[in-house]
Amino acid sequence: MPIARAAVTTTAARRAVVRLGAVALTGALLAACGGASDDTSTDGAGGEVTLTVDLFGSFGYKEAGLYAEYEKLHPGVTIKQTDTEDEADYWKSLQTRLAGGAGLADVQGIEVGRIASVTQQQADRFEDLRKYGADSLKDQFAPAKWAAAGGKGGEVLGLGTDVGPEAMCYRTDLFKQAGLPTDRAELAKKWSTWDGYLALGKQYKAKATGKSAWIDSTGSLYSIIIGQEKERYYDASGKLIWESNPALRNAWDHAVQAAQDGLTAKLDQWSPQWNQAFAAGSFATIPCPAWMLGYIKGQAGEAGKGKWDVATLPGGAGNWGGSYLAVPKAAKHKKEAYELVKWLTAPEQQTKLFQKQGNFPSATGAIEKVSGAKDPFFSDAPIGQIFGDAAKAAPVQVLGVHDQNITTQITNALSEVERKGTSPDKAWSNAKKGVENTIG
Repeated sequence: MPIARAAVTTTAARRAVVRLGAVALTGALLAACGGASDDTSTDGAGGEVTLTVDLFGSFGYKEAGLYAEYEKLHPGVTIKQTDTEDEADYWKSLQTRLAGGAGLADVQGIEVGRIASVTQQQADRFEDLRKYGADSLKDQFAPAKWAAAGGKGGEVLGLGTDVGPEAMCYRTDLFKQAGLPTDRAELAKKWSTWDGYLALGKQYKAKATGKSAWIDSTGSLYSIIIGQEKERYYDASGKLIWESNPALRNAWDHAVQAAQDGLTAKLDQWSPQWNQAFAAGSFATIPCPAWMLGYIKGQAGEAGKGKWDVATLPGGAGNWGGSYLAVPKAAKHKKEAYELVKWLTAPEQQTKLFQKQGNFPSATGAIEKVSGAKDPFFSDAPIGQIFGDAAKAAPVQVLGVHDQNITTQITNALSEVERKGTSPDKAWSNAKKGVENTIG
């Protein structure tokens, strides 16, 4: 989501995410405080409390100064964050610690592709935040965001952070060098469809200088297109439909075409090489959920200011990513953790996070506040309007227990086409086997 979201992920975007949306933090996941205790436990004399927060990608709280602000408002509270860059690694570690009931932080980030797993399979391992009054916050969030974190018995198992309305980020300097238009409105017309986007990519490839590709990866393209669909892997009844879903095959086919036409830079998202590519100009466009803006800024650096712009996404509005903050039942400071989660996800803080990091808010009160926002780094693009319009038009997606696992298998298979020249039919077969082995 966080880049991601992030994860961040291919969301892992956030992955990337997956997430979820700022300068990615590096380093191994550190084990947080373990063992459950009562809600009033403290770390030392005078009521001093250290709250541990464990996230993936980068949610941007530290970078936006929100932790420091909270500590100032709450003397005696210290916040310590650990962070795993790859959401898939984060989720695997979290599952191990949840099963053992130890090593968990007071606050755990949950990527939107995992929230159905929490609500349908792991509700007994997370606090029902209604215990602390969270049910009074329902009207603060977009209905779909709130509903997705609800348990079968009405439990509130997390509070929403950002959402991932989608746009297209592009390098104006590279477009100029290739003789392509740079005006965001003109480009929106030229790539109103994904076929138009790929056709423009062929023009770029024919005229681009150096080793710059049109887009970073097939996984990036697939994730953004499938994010425009209401039903992806499951239908509304909870039935798996991914193999027969024509919308998914449409996303697959366009990603395959990009690979076979040589339009991708063949980079693994969230890898060191991918990070370096933002500054090196290794690709001219990248599908960008709102949380990706902060990530691009962090990787491109000050030298990238004014070289990037943002335009409306081909093919209509969509959503990629977004996250939740949850409190495990094994957390050491459950009540204090909830108060931090409540504050971080409040409209005021979501507004600040968007203004500083680009994470688009899920709190309805914050969405209106950011509608007029522009970003000087991205050539003064009207990001509040672009992402706000996308958020309003994006479908309410059906979320399933294994959404993230299926995405991973499909993007892995697309990478085989992109890098190894594997035939699309063989790669699809490999994706199918991967899904079967992963989810049974």
